[in-house]
Amino acid sequence: MLKVQTIALAASLVSMSAVASDALMQKAKQAGLKPIPQEVSKLFKLIDNPKNPITKQKVELGKKLYFDPRLSKSGLISCNTCHNLAIGGDDNVPVATGHKWAHNPHHLNSPTVYNAVFNSRQFWDGRSPDLEDQATGPIQAPVEMAMDKEKAVEVVKSIPEYKEAFAKAYPGEEITIKTIGKAIGAFERTLVTPSRYDAYLNGDSTALSKAEKEGLKTFIEVGCASCHNGVGLGGTMAPFPAIGKYKYANIGDFKGNKNGMVKVPTLRNILETAPYFHNGATYDIKEAIAIMGETQLGKKLSKKQIESIATFFKALTGKKPYIRYPMLPTETAATPKPNLN
Repeated sequence: MLKVQTIALAASLVSMSAVASDALMQKAKQAGLKPIPQEVSKLFKLIDNPKNPITKQKVELGKKLYFDPRLSKSGLISCNTCHNLAIGGDDNVPVATGHKWAHNPHHLNSPTVYNAVFNSRQFWDGRSPDLEDQATGPIQAPVEMAMDKEKAVEVVKSIPEYKEAFAKAYPGEEITIKTIGKAIGAFERTLVTPSRYDAYLNGDSTALSKAEKEGLKTFIEVGCASCHNGVGLGGTMAPFPAIGKYKYANIGDFKGNKNGMVKVPTLRNILETAPYFHNGATYDIKEAIAIMGETQLGKKLSKKQIESIATFFKALTGKKPYIRYPMLPTETAATPKPNLN
């Protein structure tokens, strides 16, 4: 009899837990939080660009270009230099560093490329509408890859393997800086990282620990989800600072776009993408949470709230796609030579 009662009690507790989880799931969705879809067809629809439909040929070509340092003036810097896929999709240093060790003049930090496909705008000031357009910027930026667009095109056209790959991926299209960006963008669209958080919002009530669920609840209730929402947990434009003063405003001179709007960074894999903020001001996630409470919400979060939110962030570390480093095609005598000056 005791055994039956114990089983009944356990079942009741499980049922109560499931109901509570379901309520939190509903609360999360009402707050605008959305998971990465489990179904491949739904995910593909979400990440695809009708103007540049994803194909295997485009992704393979884009991957090679992403890792190819010959698209830089020095022949040393690739997209992967600042957006390293092995360490969270960024570079883990406070300020983006490029040609001849030049620092970004506004002291801007390199954002992660993982899940960037979910951003509504690209770059901290949101000046690019999509990944394809964004990919052409760093190649030409003097303090990044410092390559003239004509030279970048010359590099690609001088390599028969690349010419053949472009003919297959973009038949009938001329090789330009724009088509180079399209190929890189197609590859970057595949860099999504589903996490336990997604499994939870997709219906698995056991995917998060009790402490992580409490952290998610705190995250929503204090107001973090007002900006960090959608599938990307960020990626839209918002004023920064919104209410309070930003503690590290003196680092760099970036003030956002002409309307003072700054791209909201994704929180996915946040524990792997320090330092934080547009100017890479702190490596301490708890300090970052406290600052966000003050500047964006006008609240002094308690130590318990900060700890709880930081615990929830553990559930946002996702599974990275397997990326095999590509063997790049051999250059020819016609390929422009590196210039270290």
